[in-house]
Amino acid sequence: MKLTILFISVFFLLGISLTTNAQRQSMTLTQNIQRFVPTEIKADVSKLSDGDKQALSKLIEAAKLMDSLYLRQVWSGNIDALNKLQNDASPDGKERLKYFLINMGPWSKLDHDEPFIEGVPNQKPTGANYYPEDMTKEEFNNWLTTLPEDEQKKATGFFHTIRRDEAKKLKLVSYNEEYKTFLEPAAQLLKEASDLTDNPSLNKFLATRAKAFLSNNYYESDVAWMDLDSPIEPTIGPYEVYLDELFNYKAAFEAFITLRNDEETKKLEKFSGYLQEIEDNLPIDEKYRNPKLGASSPIRVVDLVVTGGESRAGVQTAAFNLPNDEQVTKEKGSKRVMLKNVQEAKFIKALVPISKVAVDEKLLDKISFEPFFTHILAHELMHGLGPHSITVDGKATTVRQAMKELSSALEEAKADISGLFLLQYLIEKGLLEKSFEEQLYVTYLAGIFRSVRFGIKEAHGRGMALQFNYLIDEGAITFNPATKKFSVDFGKMKKAATKLTGEIMTIQAEGNYQKAKHLLDTYAVIRPEMQSVLDTLTDVPVDIAPSYPGAR
Repeated sequence: MKLTILFISVFFLLGISLTTNAQRQSMTLTQNIQRFVPTEIKADVSKLSDGDKQALSKLIEAAKLMDSLYLRQVWSGNIDALNKLQNDASPDGKERLKYFLINMGPWSKLDHDEPFIEGVPNQKPTGANYYPEDMTKEEFNNWLTTLPEDEQKKATGFFHTIRRDEAKKLKLVSYNEEYKTFLEPAAQLLKEASDLTDNPSLNKFLATRAKAFLSNNYYESDVAWMDLDSPIEPTIGPYEVYLDELFNYKAAFEAFITLRNDEETKKLEKFSGYLQEIEDNLPIDEKYRNPKLGASSPIRVVDLVVTGGESRAGVQTAAFNLPNDEQVTKEKGSKRVMLKNVQEAKFIKALVPISKVAVDEKLLDKISFEPFFTHILAHELMHGLGPHSITVDGKATTVRQAMKELSSALEEAKADISGLFLLQYLIEKGLLEKSFEEQLYVTYLAGIFRSVRFGIKEAHGRGMALQFNYLIDEGAITFNPATKKFSVDFGKMKKAATKLTGEIMTIQAEGNYQKAKHLLDTYAVIRPEMQSVLDTLTDVPVDIAPSYPGAR
C-alpha cells in the first residue's frame, strides 16, 4: 500500500469537483503542468562500496524497464499515443508530451482522469489493460464460476492478465508471458546486480526476484525482500492494485531504488515493538483482532535515488507498506518504507503553503515536519494491522477481495485515521511527548487538503475526504465562515478518530460491501466549505515533479 495512488464517487456523478468545470476549462496545459513544482531529489551514494555502486547502476536500468512495462498496463493504446506525442515537435506537442509523462498516460490524474489529448477514450478504461476492453463484470464473474479453484485464485490474484482466446472466450495469461519482452531483460539486470553487490541479503533478494520475473512466483523473493539488510534498499516488481478500478485484483509494475538512511531508521525502530499491543487494543470486537501478527515488521527510512513504473505516475509516493500478498504478510508481516527526501520536499513545497490558506492562524505555529513524517509512518504501520484474511458467508477470503473496487479507498482511510489512533495511544503511554499531540492533529488537518487536491477519484484523496467530513460531523474539525479557515477541537478529535477507526475496521472484518459503499457514498464528497478553501489554492503546487540527478 502507498501513501499517495482511483474510484468514482457521488460528488463526481453529481458534477461536483475539486476545481469547477469553468476553472478546469480555463486552465492551459502549461498551468496544469505547473501544479507539479520541479524538484530535485538527491541521495548520497558516496558511502557505497564499489560493488554496490555498480549494482546500483544496474538497478537504475531495471527501473527504466518498469516505465515501459507500466505504460502498457495503463491502456492498450498508450504506446501509440506516446509515439505520436514524441513525433510532434510543435510547442503544444511538447507540452502534451510533458504532461503525458507526468501522468504516464493521456488522462489527468488531478482532474478525475479527464483526457488532455485528442483521439483517446473520454473515460480511462476501468480495467486498465489487464482485461479485454469489451469485458463486463458480469462476464468475468460468470466465467470465474466455471474455473477450478486454483485457476479462480489466479483470475482474482495479482499476477495474471485476462485475455480472449481464438473463440473470444476469456483466458488467463501469466505476467511472465504477457510481459516477457521487458521481464527477461529486467531479470538479467537484477542477476547482474546480484553478482556485483557484496551484501548477502541484497544478493539473495535480487537473485530471487530475477527468478520471479521469469517464473511468475513471487513468494520467495517477497520473503527475501522482507529480510533485506543492505545499504541499497530496492523495491521492484508488481505490487499495487490501484490501476485496476474494475476489481482491484491486478498488480502494476513499479520500482523504488533507494538508499537506507540508518540514522533516521534507528529513531523509528521502537515503533515496531508495540504493534502487537496496538493490535490487541484496536477499537473493534476482540474476535476481529489478530492474536499473532507476522513475526517481522521492519521499518526503513530511505532516500530515493530513482523511481520507475507506477510510482512515477501523478502524485509522488511518500511511503509504502509492502508486500501486499496476504500469505507473505500473514507469515512475515510487512515492511514500512519511508522516503524521507521525498517527504521533506512535499512538506516544504506543498503542505506549508496550504496550511497558511486553510488553517486558523492561531494554529499555524503547530505545523511541523516531525508529526507529518511520523503520521506517514503510522499510516504505513496501520496497513499491516486490523482485518486482512476474513470469512464471509462461511468462505475464506480477504478484505481486498470482499471490498472489490472500494478496497483501496477504504483501506487508505483506515490507515490514515487509525494512524492517529496509534500515535494517540503512544502519547498516552508516554512513548511520545504530550506536546506532540496538538502538532499532530493540526498538521494532519493541513495534510487533508494536500491529499484531497490529488482528486477524490484517487484512493488516497477519496479516503481523506471520507475522514474529513466524518470529523466535521463529529465536531472534531470546525469551519469559520468569516475567515474561511478550519480549526481543531482536540478533545473531540481524539474520540472521533477512535470511533471512525472502529467503524472502518469492523466493516472490513465483516466483509460488508454495502456498508462500505454507504460510508463512502455519504462522506467521500467535497462539501461547499472545503471547496471554498480549495478554490483559493490555485497558486499553490499540488505536488512535486521530481528529477533524479543521482540516476544520471
